[in-house]
Amino acid sequence: MSQAEHTGRRGATAGHTGRLLASELRVLFRRWRTWAMLAALAAVPVLIGLAVKFSPGRPPSGRGPAFLDQITDNGLFAGVVGLVVCTPLFLPLTVSVVAGDTIAGEAGLGTLRYLLVAPAGRVRLLVVKYLSSAVFCAAAGIAVVLGGTAVGLALFPLGQATLLSGTQIGPAESFGRLLLMAAYTTVSLLGLAAIGLFASTLTGVPVGAMAATAVLAVVSQILDALDQLDWLHPWLFTDHWLGLADFLRDPVSWDSFGANAWLQAGYIALFGALAYGRFTTKDILA
Repeated sequence: MSQAEHTGRRGATAGHTGRLLASELRVLFRRWRTWAMLAALAAVPVLIGLAVKFSPGRPPSGRGPAFLDQITDNGLFAGVVGLVVCTPLFLPLTVSVVAGDTIAGEAGLGTLRYLLVAPAGRVRLLVVKYLSSAVFCAAAGIAVVLGGTAVGLALFPLGQATLLSGTQIGPAESFGRLLLMAAYTTVSLLGLAAIGLFASTLTGVPVGAMAATAVLAVVSQILDALDQLDWLHPWLFTDHWLGLADFLRDPVSWDSFGANAWLQAGYIALFGALAYGRFTTKDILA
């Protein structure tokens, strides 16, 4: 095969993958379920902001979610509190629904065999399904940020934000750090998305894959809270989930971000390989 033919074939493969991914994202974001989950995530910081606004007095320091007492000084902290509240439960739950439905949903509907005959190819289909879940991870974090920003701008002033180090920053830098926190949250969820993809290859019942993925997220956090298992903590995919607070230091501490990214990459590699091994040997067309 000549170099030109090889290049042309690679370009055609990339083009087909791109079209398949675009089609998958259209299907994902045309579902009412997807938008209902995103709306629910956005509603969390809105409800927090309303509770703070209409409660008597300033929220006491040290009580309630982290940074709750800062919302009255800078409304953008509604988004920060929203991310802190949503990260342990609501974000993993929505990602479990999307990731658990990737392959099992197609199998349950009977459309999986047609996707493979298209031909999409099993490896390409796995990659596209995972990438669509990753896009949802980003959309979920952004939904919380947008909900928090909207309620913060509507109900509270945009004053100086006091960081954990005691220094103060303006509204523009505060919003930039809020976006970094959303990016951190997205990275945190990528390992869970890979687990959900693998679970989805094990069954043709989407609810089973969704539930298994969500339960694993809860169990991992419970294990992470037990001091007796501190030797296990660095290996749990939830260990760095709340490290997003490091973006509220001056200067920003990137240690948690790096450790979290490497940990999630390991889970992506492990469960991606398991999903590949399961899916490529599974009898689907019979």
